[in-house]
Amino acid sequence: MSGFPDYQQYDGLGLAELVQAKQVTPAELLDAAIARIEAYNPVVNAVIYKMYEHARMLVNQDLPEGSFRGVPFLLKDLRSMYAGVPTSSGNRLLRNISASHDSELVRRFKAAGVVILGKTNTPEFGITPYTEPQTWGVTRNPWDLERTPGGSSGGSAAAIAAGMVPIAGAGDGGGSARIPASCCGIFGLKPSRGRIPTGPIAGELWRGFSTETVLSRSVRDSAAMLDAISGSDVGATYLSPPQVRPYLDEVTTAPGKLRIAFTTHPFLGDAVHEDCIEGLKATIKLLQELGHEVVEDRPKFDGEAFALNFMRIVVGETRADIEWAAKSTQRKVTAEDFELGTYCLGLLGEALSAADYAKAARQLQVEARKIGPFFEQYDVLLTPTLSQPPIPIGSLQPSSGKEFLMNLVARTNASWLLKVMKVIEPLARQVFNFTPYTAPFNVTGQPAMSVPLYWNEAGLPVGMQFVGKFGMEATLFRLAGQLEYAKPWSHRLPIIKLTNR
Repeated sequence: MSGFPDYQQYDGLGLAELVQAKQVTPAELLDAAIARIEAYNPVVNAVIYKMYEHARMLVNQDLPEGSFRGVPFLLKDLRSMYAGVPTSSGNRLLRNISASHDSELVRRFKAAGVVILGKTNTPEFGITPYTEPQTWGVTRNPWDLERTPGGSSGGSAAAIAAGMVPIAGAGDGGGSARIPASCCGIFGLKPSRGRIPTGPIAGELWRGFSTETVLSRSVRDSAAMLDAISGSDVGATYLSPPQVRPYLDEVTTAPGKLRIAFTTHPFLGDAVHEDCIEGLKATIKLLQELGHEVVEDRPKFDGEAFALNFMRIVVGETRADIEWAAKSTQRKVTAEDFELGTYCLGLLGEALSAADYAKAARQLQVEARKIGPFFEQYDVLLTPTLSQPPIPIGSLQPSSGKEFLMNLVARTNASWLLKVMKVIEPLARQVFNFTPYTAPFNVTGQPAMSVPLYWNEAGLPVGMQFVGKFGMEATLFRLAGQLEYAKPWSHRLPIIKLTNR
């Protein structure tokens, strides 16, 4: 590899420290990142827009004096608007439409000093917990190229696991950062609602369920980047409680004795793989050794009703995304402009009434209220992040029979038929059987993180989820720093087979 041969051995702050000490230049780091992308992206398919020439112009100018000055960085190709570069959201219609402005989040990334050299793959409109868009092709997990890196931030997670960059942009609307963090053996924290800006033109995302964030190899990188990008912008819909001090300081602060509840009970699904249970047992043992009080308990709420109502919100938002794409391209859209699954979800959204949407939102808020009192008893809740290790690519794609019916519905625009068939219920079960633990905390708005604390016998990562009280990212960063020190993971690197596929 050209540029800086030890590139992959450092986290983002470590690289920035080398730049500050003039031991390496931003140009050398950029060359190293480009070399790794060019070597591994042909098999992993994490990076879909390459901004190399623009990045080279940046490193030849005066970069901002932020915490990550000179560090290569990738944006997720969803909601991160970069002037002059498309934001396709995984959709074929939008892939060549350039943004007219930077989003506020991208402005803050730039101010942190990062060198943005590309954008990463995501499922169409970020809907699925796997990254297999037809527009850009399948993203593969560097730990096993036949398995998913998760979604919807699968491209960013795969890029970090493959050593292309130490940190990258992500988002989380139902687990979309924590899911790929678990699948790819990296760290991912979803901040509290209102912590990250959504402007200048967006308000709440998915009724406030979704927030932007980053994924990283190290805890301190995520903490330092949250310091750089957090805080409301003008016209913000939500406000998080203000942080007391820099999150980076929290990473090296002892958390004290925490009261931690744990459960393997799947909130929204049916079963949990033995590897996830073994990972939880190992984590409980580690927490006890670190002096924490660990108690088996869980918040009680109606998981089946929660899953159904969450999917009702998703199909409504998908319909809105389809109509937004039509407006952005100034044309009448058809089923041919979207993936079959996306278009049918949009038809479901069209079939739901405004009252259906409002009732679903209200009922989700009622269930979320049931979770709140649980955190008056505990500092943190521990679960597996997912119900399974990374699943094979294609596992959640519709069967041939379902695809035939979906094609029939899409060709006829028979949204009423989907409603009569009651397809939301089985759709919710399929999705949440893989991701039973993450979405509830998007609805409550609480901070939650996936920590890479376990690998199974097949060498696949299995993340552990920790959920904190609303606004208490500090507690999670303290705990994560302690866990990273006690059981480090950054030395674990996948061996990627560079074979022609």
